[in-house]
Amino acid sequence: MTETNGTRRVFICGSALRGQPDHGNLQGAKFIRTASTQARYRLHSAGDGWHPAIYEVATDGISISGEVYEMQIAEFDYLASNEPPNMYPADVYLEDGEILTAFLYPQELIEQFSWKDISDLGGWAAYKKELLKA
Repeated sequence: MTETNGTRRVFICGSALRGQPDHGNLQGAKFIRTASTQARYRLHSAGDGWHPAIYEVATDGISISGEVYEMQIAEFDYLASNEPPNMYPADVYLEDGEILTAFLYPQELIEQFSWKDISDLGGWAAYKKELLKA
């Protein structure tokens, strides 16, 4: 987890993306750039559209698109306190080799609830857009 001088860089790939309902949870975090992970993750729709759930896999992973933010530790703590139950901060690996913090979800719980795998739908924002059309 990258922390420098009281700030942390965080990879956002779900409901806190720009244009998504939880973007305000980032408070004053500074948008740095768009980015994508290495192809080592899966993306699911927790609770059928309630929240994204990602986890790392050894095989059959995909690259997840998102945004990089730099935030003060207090902003990170606020974001973490507003994440759904069971989500936890962990390192994620971006395509360019940078390692940042993101919020992952336990794979065991995703499998337990048989939440829909949306890995091939182009990311969380694309999935939510499709739900609105339905």
